[in-house]
Amino acid sequence: MPMNRELLRSQLERHEGLRLKPYRDIVGKLTVGYGRNLEDVGISRDEADFMLDNDIDQVEQHLKTVDEYNELDEVRQTVLANLCFNVGFKGIIGFKRMWRALAKRDYEGAATEMLDSKWAKQVGRRASELAEIMRTGDA
Repeated sequence: MPMNRELLRSQLERHEGLRLKPYRDIVGKLTVGYGRNLEDVGISRDEADFMLDNDIDQVEQHLKTVDEYNELDEVRQTVLANLCFNVGFKGIIGFKRMWRALAKRDYEGAATEMLDSKWAKQVGRRASELAEIMRTGDA
């Protein structure tokens, strides 16, 4: 006779509880969701891909609220989405000089402003690659 999955699920939901942000369980293991032990179990490739798709959707939803983003070609939109994924929406909005350059379609200036940032110093090659794509429009 197969296990009653619905019964188990209801018990686990009640006993484990749902935590949407990582926390330390009673033995100190980094855990998330309904008791998923991230240190010993981790996540599957399918779960990681699912989360990535959700994160991309969220980044795009935020960026679509910015006129300068909507006026860009898809290659440069991708650069901004990559940057936003890395620094968050609040972080990318802080690139005020980059946004001013983009409003004027000054892609050289936008690329320069990307490189003239704390972010660029932190991520190195990623920043150089994205700035070059912003400058040229070539993926």
